[in-house]
Amino acid sequence: MLSKEEYQKQYQKSGETLLQAKQDPFSLHYHIMPPMGWMNDPNGLCQKDGLYHIYYQYSPFDVHGVQKLWGHYTTRDFITYTSEEPFLYPDTIWDQNGVYSGTAFVANDTIHFFYTGNVKNLHWPDCDFIYSGRQQNTIMVTSKDGFCASEKKLLMTNDDYPQNMTKHVRDPKVFQVGDDYYMALGARTLEGIGCVLLYRSTDMQQWQYLNTLTTPQPLGYMWECPDLFELDGEMFLVICPMQKEAPVYQAGYFKLDYDFENNTYTLGDFTRLDEGFDYYAPQSFKDSQGRQIQIAWMGMPQADYNNEPTVAYAWQHALTIPRVLENRNGVIYQRPIPELKQLRKAGFTGTAADFKSADDTCFEMIVELKTDQQVQIQLREDAFLSYGEGILKLDISYCGQGRKTCQLSVKKLENLHIFSDTSSLEIFVNDGLHVFTTRIYSQRPFVKIIQGDMAMQYYALTQFKIKER
Repeated sequence: MLSKEEYQKQYQKSGETLLQAKQDPFSLHYHIMPPMGWMNDPNGLCQKDGLYHIYYQYSPFDVHGVQKLWGHYTTRDFITYTSEEPFLYPDTIWDQNGVYSGTAFVANDTIHFFYTGNVKNLHWPDCDFIYSGRQQNTIMVTSKDGFCASEKKLLMTNDDYPQNMTKHVRDPKVFQVGDDYYMALGARTLEGIGCVLLYRSTDMQQWQYLNTLTTPQPLGYMWECPDLFELDGEMFLVICPMQKEAPVYQAGYFKLDYDFENNTYTLGDFTRLDEGFDYYAPQSFKDSQGRQIQIAWMGMPQADYNNEPTVAYAWQHALTIPRVLENRNGVIYQRPIPELKQLRKAGFTGTAADFKSADDTCFEMIVELKTDQQVQIQLREDAFLSYGEGILKLDISYCGQGRKTCQLSVKKLENLHIFSDTSSLEIFVNDGLHVFTTRIYSQRPFVKIIQGDMAMQYYALTQFKIKER
């Protein structure tokens, strides 16, 4: 367990560690990162009284993420942020080994938080924590302001999930259809098949099992971090299928047709949300402007590459830039949130032929191709983005800390929207139909259009303003 009081005692002793993280040359300029320690999944994303709340998995005193609580940032404009005190701590018998991922649902002027409390029986012999030795509890707290939480309420334990499930049932997402509330939980069956459990409630406190959502042919052995939402009149189910045979895990979505009256459903094809090395556990919410805003963990579980340059400075991982989701004929497009334009410095607008080169690390580049052609763009002295013969490829073999190349089949490359930070790249392809997200650790900034006839905009970018609570 880790109580708020114990956290504060340890935090008071962490001045040198906090300073060390801030001094890292790879410290990100316009991405949310942990003040120190480990960050992973975004949690409880919501807007209340005009204030955006971004909670996240946080291990402040361990750079490898051993004991999780919920860290907290707030913002009104996605440019100026406040680093708040942590919101939830592993301080009860229901969540003593970690406050795991969850969601927020705003109703009746109250934020309702749902999350997984992780309990491991570390002293039991021969526990594999899949079929035995683990308890994953669904817990609720409420808050009027997003800062002060009510007492925790235990909603469900493993005994309340279907009997054919392993001990891996977690990551609740709550949404509303009509007068009823629904909860999606990521799960793993006894046969090792990934699925989502769907529950229904009339009061968000008593939950009744409704259905199990899965594919006719197994897609991974566990579906983590489900996100179920409506976008322009159609429903989508986002999951992170864990697959033993995959070189890296992935995140993607199905178009979902659900008949809530008859409790039947149809899943469309699975489509990846990102083709890069570092994108996982995306979560979205609808803001007061009606935008479906998505943020993901800019990291990857159990990857064979690393972030040792930042680990040396006592921090690891970050969140992606916020993205606005668009539904175009049943296909999700991701667009960078427009507030990021406020970060732009004086820039260049013209043709690639007139753009000589730049030595920025933090920049935004927008290119529009005039014809289908070969393209090569240098993003660092040792990082290249190229397109030819229908293949778009990002090569960071010399600066990726084990990340090498990722590529994608693209019939016609029409445009690119590139965001480069000190140690990250997010490359939006063809209006955000595809995206490459990755960490990158090059100390040699250099930007140049090597090949390609294109119209372009280029801006050096300034950084977020982060205030301490």
